[in-house]
Amino acid sequence: MLTSVARAASSSSSSSSSHLLLVSSSLSKPSATLSLPNPFLSLSKLPLSLSKPSFPLNSRLVSSHKSPMNILNKLGFGPKTPDPSSMDSSIAQGPDDDLPAPGQQFAQFGAGCFWGVELAFQRVPGVSKTEVGYSQGLLHNPTYEDVCSGTTRHSEVVRVQYDPKECSFENLLDVFWARHDPTTLNRQGNDVGTQYRSGIYYYTPEQEKAARESMEQQQKILNRNIVTEILPAKKFYRAEEYHQQYLAKGGRFGFKQSADKGCNDPIRCYG
Repeated sequence: MLTSVARAASSSSSSSSSHLLLVSSSLSKPSATLSLPNPFLSLSKLPLSLSKPSFPLNSRLVSSHKSPMNILNKLGFGPKTPDPSSMDSSIAQGPDDDLPAPGQQFAQFGAGCFWGVELAFQRVPGVSKTEVGYSQGLLHNPTYEDVCSGTTRHSEVVRVQYDPKECSFENLLDVFWARHDPTTLNRQGNDVGTQYRSGIYYYTPEQEKAARESMEQQQKILNRNIVTEILPAKKFYRAEEYHQQYLAKGGRFGFKQSADKGCNDPIRCYG
């Protein structure tokens, strides 16, 4: 009987070793058909179909918007990082040559992740259109991956089209200051990187004057130095379609947030 048990244990051990060997062997051979999302994109900014959560909905979402790790790039993983020395910035650094609708004006703002910023401006009476995109950088036609690399110097911005008869530029500035912390350099909360810098990008001398006066007033209120940049608006590159009106469409979890004019509901930054 003891001999039988020993033989059974030996057989079981041999079988287990065989299974372990098979698993180890299969893990050591990468599948040619395996397709993963870019590992350096923030999980919070993947298209909705790629970002369905596997954790409870009440979990706190921590953004991981960071530049690629150089060591992984050297090993051949992750996106190719754009080389700033090879970029032709003549177009990207040129003016925004798009035209607003008749009787309307443009304004551009950078205040961290553009999802929540866009929804805040969507709710403003007199704002007729909002778009999220990239501006102030060096690379022509950048992608989200390019901007996340931290080498193109773009800022995530919201371009606002508004009717000056119904909404003043000063009203837009009030929304801008209320939406973010203008004293944190290249950072808003857990979002860290130059693309999250605070900025007001003006189209007219009147907008520039109003922006500078508004910043002076804000500085009197805050006890820390404001780091917001105030610069001429440059070429606007519309972001990928899944970024547009992201929170109003449902965000990560499919819960639409109201873009109704005058709505004061709290904005859930990632949906």
